[in-house]
Amino acid sequence: MTYLIDAWLDRPQPYLRIVNRQPGETCALLDEDALQELRDLGDLDLQELSCNEPLVLKELVRSLFLFCYSRALRP
Repeated sequence: MTYLIDAWLDRPQPYLRIVNRQPGETCALLDEDALQELRDLGDLDLQELSCNEPLVLKELVRSLFLFCYSRALRP
């Protein structure tokens, strides 16, 4: 699978979504609160979003998926 990171961080209501490129469906969506939590934890480096290295982006997508799933499991 190939994923696309669609990040709009400089708007009044920032968001980041991970899209499965083939069917074009959104796999994960991070809203303003989730992005702020990631920044507070130090798990979101904005420089990584503009990187073109496949291994860096693969690790970023993996960590974003894990964050979304861990958030969904919270009571």
